[in-house]
Amino acid sequence: METLEKNIQKQIGEYVAEDYRTAAVFSKYKIDFCCNGGRTIEEACQKKGINSNQLLDELNSVLNNKGDQAIDYKSWPLDLLIDYIEKKHHRYVEEKIPVLKQFLDKLCRVHGERHPELLKINELFTASAGELAAHMKKEELILFPFIKKMVQAQLKNSVIETPHFGTVDNPIAMMKHEHDNEGERFRQIAELTDNYNPPSDACNTYRVTFAMLDEFEKDLHLHIHLENNILFPKAIKLEQLFG
Repeated sequence: METLEKNIQKQIGEYVAEDYRTAAVFSKYKIDFCCNGGRTIEEACQKKGINSNQLLDELNSVLNNKGDQAIDYKSWPLDLLIDYIEKKHHRYVEEKIPVLKQFLDKLCRVHGERHPELLKINELFTASAGELAAHMKKEELILFPFIKKMVQAQLKNSVIETPHFGTVDNPIAMMKHEHDNEGERFRQIAELTDNYNPPSDACNTYRVTFAMLDEFEKDLHLHIHLENNILFPKAIKLEQLFG
């Protein structure tokens, strides 16, 4: 286990090289991990007037966040699964979009002339960001509250009013269509980025951006899987109980 003293003397660039997810933490505190990556955590914190313990805590939180592939989501009650999707995946999307947009804009300014594919990648990601924001709001304000109502009605053995959208199949069909659209956008982004492999002349920001896009797509795949393959079919079956 690395000591606090050793971590505080570690260079910012080393953190990012070992795990690109730390780039988002440095970006949040406006610490340049690219051109000034040779500074230590201690130096950067002193210059910015940042509490180094707080920064290290956030970095450790990112580094200790393991994958969730082994979790048996199918056994979860639907209201718990909804809360998890909102707090884990919706929040992830909301947090990563502004960071990625900032990095992509910078790449287009600096490298766009030599790598024109960056402009198309930025255009696709910007479109995806806007669509995902609207998509998640529709889920949070319309579909998810109705599914939670059904869960409560089943527990209390009570009836539910027919929602304004008729049957739960209708918003689910729309959400699945929108999932397909985002999946297609990211297939195009993956192709344009050579499956997130930066070119040989790529700077640190370039590499981090591609790695973050790769992680964003992986998170989106799990997010869509939880809804399309677990939440939505179970919600349709639950509604049939009230027929």
